[in-house]
This record gives sequence, C-alpha cells and structure tokens, in this order.
Amino acid sequence: MHSVQDIRDHLRALGANERHEQRVLRLWAQAKPQDSGRRPLESFMPTAVREALPALTQTLSGLVMLREQHPGQDGSARLLVGLQDGQTVESVLLPRDGLCVSSQVGCAVGCVFCMTGREGLIRQLGSAEIVAQVALARTLRPVKKVVFMGMGEPAHNLDAVMEAIDLLGTVGNIGHKNLVFSTVGDARVFERLPQGRVKPALALSLHTTRADLRAQLLPRAPRFDPLDLVEAGEVYARATGYPIQYQWTLIEGVNDSAEEIDGIVRLLKGKYALMNMIPYNAVPDLPYARPSWERAAEIARTLHQRGVLTKLRQSAGQDVDGGCGQLRARDVVQREQRVHIHPRVTAPAA
Repeated sequence: MHSVQDIRDHLRALGANERHEQRVLRLWAQAKPQDSGRRPLESFMPTAVREALPALTQTLSGLVMLREQHPGQDGSARLLVGLQDGQTVESVLLPRDGLCVSSQVGCAVGCVFCMTGREGLIRQLGSAEIVAQVALARTLRPVKKVVFMGMGEPAHNLDAVMEAIDLLGTVGNIGHKNLVFSTVGDARVFERLPQGRVKPALALSLHTTRADLRAQLLPRAPRFDPLDLVEAGEVYARATGYPIQYQWTLIEGVNDSAEEIDGIVRLLKGKYALMNMIPYNAVPDLPYARPSWERAAEIARTLHQRGVLTKLRQSAGQDVDGGCGQLRARDVVQREQRVHIHPRVTAPAA
C-alpha cells in the first residue's frame, strides 16, 4: 500500500464511500487516532471498514519508521527515516513548523556538490510513503509547511508527488502556498502543476546564471538555459500568485563572483521572485567549500540593494553534519561494516 490510491482502493473494496475515505486519510495525514472525533464510528462507518481500521492503521504507521533523530541548535532536527524494504530517506523538521520531505531514494540528477546524487537513483517513493513522512513528523511536532526539497528530484516522480500534494493540500490541512515543490527545472513541471487541484508554490534550483556552468554542476538535469527557466517560473508565479523561490547553493570560488551577482540582477530584478541564498553544506570527499558567513551576507546585501529580494538561509542541521544525504550515507556505510564484520553464515552443502 505505497500510494494514496492503494489506500482508497482498499477502503472502497471494504464498502467505504468517498466521505469515509476522506475521514480515514485526514486522520492519518494529521497523525490523529482513527477513533477521534465527535461522532462514534458506529454511527456512520460501515462495519467492514470499522473492523478493518486497526489493521489498516498498523499498515499505515509501518510505512515509515524513525531510525535516528539529530536535533540542531537552530531548532531543526534531521530525521533518518526507514522504509519497509530496508531503504532509508531523510526528512528535516524545520524551525517554525516546517518539514522537508524526500520523494526518492537517491537521485538521478547527479548534482556534483550533493551527497544524494553520488549514489544515483535507487527507487521512487510512493505517494503514501511521502505523506507518511508528514504523519511521522506530526507525532513529534506541529507541521504547517511541507517542502519537497529532501532526497530526490520531485519532477522525476511527478505522479506520486502530485498525489501527495493533493492529499496534503486538502484533508492534510496544509495551505497551498505552504506546499513547496522544489525542482532543478523540467518542462513537465510547468505543464502539470497548473492543472492540479492543489497548486503548490514553486522553488527552482538555479545555482548559476551561466548555462555552461549549470551543465557542469547539474550534469543530468534538463538543459534549461537559466533565462528560459526564470521566464517559465515567472509565468507560473503570475498564474498562482506565489513568488518563485530561486535556490542558490553558494559555493566558494564557483558561483560567488561579481559576474554571477550581475547575472542574478539581470535575471531576477523586477520578477515576482525571492532568492534563497544558502551557503554550501560541506560534504566529505567533495572538492567544494563553504564561503564565510561574512562573504555570503555581503552577497545577499548587495543583491537586495540592487533590487533582488534575497534571504540568506542557514542550511538546517549544519551543526550536526547533516547535509542532505549524509545521514543516509553514514547509515549505509555502518550497515555495510556490520555485514563485513558479521558475515552471514550459510550451512555447508550436504
């Protein structure tokens, strides 16, 4: 039962109607007991559905499990989340009731500065596994905003992500502008997002204003020229009424030059946009460095003064060495070491 549609089909087979489905999905997504509410279940829920609820609740709660929690000094907490097949992904509890979720195990885009991209794509998450990350987080603290900026490229798992967004933006009780779809840029995103019942805010990973450098940093991303990406984003921003959030991982000596600052001003001045400047979260064994906070602040200040609304953001969990993918990478290494130390013993052939 890895998709929301699987859950709906299961309930329909038991005799549930749409109203019953919505109630079960609402309470699950909001991490509330299925027997909560003013009316007793016996007064409106079909007997077969009611009798199946304990087993269904157990199934849904088992979609994901909390393996590790690493609190940060900024009020965030990085979560290593286990899946039923033994794979792991990461979620991040953000300050001010936010949550960052993963949409894939691994990622196919291969951003050269990202730990997640180093292992490639392992598998897609089902929509129910995505929503389950929210339900799990809500057992720990309130969640009023969900950003799809964890492991994976949401555009490469579009059907599942859109199904999760639809549920979270309706019975999941998350405001549409507080659902943030983050992507490196994919034509399918600009086609599909406007068609959804729930239209999320959009975050576009820019990272550079140079097409040649972008191809080097994001080697398997669609070949969107930065100018074309911004123009497509502007159309979506005007249609939805939400500004586009442009993501810029600031890497020392790579995309922090005066030329890049000039390029950002050319692309974004006058646009319905917000630049999120995020100093690079250092990853072991990668040849990239985090600029000083003073240099990052100077860049953000310069952009703001030149007409580009810019926020300098700290990567959540920096103090616990928790850049996206690092918790999972450490977990994989530790498991491999345990297997190496304690190899499986097989019985000799007869």
